[in-house]
Amino acid sequence: MKHPLAQFIYCPECGSDQFTEHSEKSKKCQSCGFVYFFNPSAATVALIFNSKGELLVCRRAKDPAAGTLDLPGGFIDMNESAEEGVMREVLEETGLIVNSTHYLFSLPNVYTYSGFDVHTLDLFFRCHVEDTSQLLANDDAQETFFIPTDQIVLTDFGLHSIRVGLAKFLKEI
Repeated sequence: MKHPLAQFIYCPECGSDQFTEHSEKSKKCQSCGFVYFFNPSAATVALIFNSKGELLVCRRAKDPAAGTLDLPGGFIDMNESAEEGVMREVLEETGLIVNSTHYLFSLPNVYTYSGFDVHTLDLFFRCHVEDTSQLLANDDAQETFFIPTDQIVLTDFGLHSIRVGLAKFLKEI
């Protein structure tokens, strides 16, 4: 995997092609002095259980890993908190309204999108939903359903960080 900074050739400040490596995580423009630090994008993951203790899963409609299982979640938008982001993503993908969130842990990840490696920091939340009767697949979800935790097969989940995070969560419950 090539370093993500290799994708950035021109200075975003002045457009110069004198945009060179400054450190392991930054580039500096030799023309204007601008320094760009490459940091991960924030993303959320929701763990939602129904009244039977079954976990809500989605089947991915799009690449990467189209057709595999996933958990609701996605990128946090600008000017949005992590809690607002996970609530919005759950609503967009499942139609469900999250009543409360509880932060659990985070994991670094690399999410390849359109041939570009997006380094992310995935924030895992346990989310409470009072009414699951409005469950439907939308947006990035091809299908949504609940599964008993003893029937979860980690290899059915297509994204590495989801498999790792789900294994960590299931070990702790």
